[in-house]
Amino acid sequence: MTTLDLRSIRLRPGEQWTGVRDVELEPLTIGGQPYAPDPAEPHATVLLTRTSGGLVLELDLEARLAGPCFRCLSDTEVKTHIHAREYQASDPGGDEELETPYLEHDVIDLSRWARDAVALALPDKILCREDCAGLCPTCGGDLNRAPHEHEDAKPDPRWAALGELRNRL
Repeated sequence: MTTLDLRSIRLRPGEQWTGVRDVELEPLTIGGQPYAPDPAEPHATVLLTRTSGGLVLELDLEARLAGPCFRCLSDTEVKTHIHAREYQASDPGGDEELETPYLEHDVIDLSRWARDAVALALPDKILCREDCAGLCPTCGGDLNRAPHEHEDAKPDPRWAALGELRNRL
């Protein structure tokens, strides 16, 4: 877990602090499939700005995740740029909107913040390519490698009477 202790950084209102950290990212599980960050500890830029009423926290990083395509299950990689911003009021007065969940006892949990930001930035479906054809519902073959169709199965003879009725109507 990567953290940043704010007690070592002294800022007055209007001042900024910038630092670069290697942030440890945990693998994500999306739709029951594991997605591993590559690299496991990407470089992140942290920017802190002290305001008269609190602290603005910014996190900037490039994240790549490797895992299966949602449609064809082949190995794929998704890359996303993260720019996350949080605010911590000096005196939030119990208002959750004025507090960040990543700051506790003057220590920022950079790993948890980065993981949440990456999860929110991911597309709805992680695909190997936009036009991924997926898997064949009949045989399970990869339709990207070998597009094919199956002949329609012969209907169950027990339904023949209903078929005749449909033809009469």
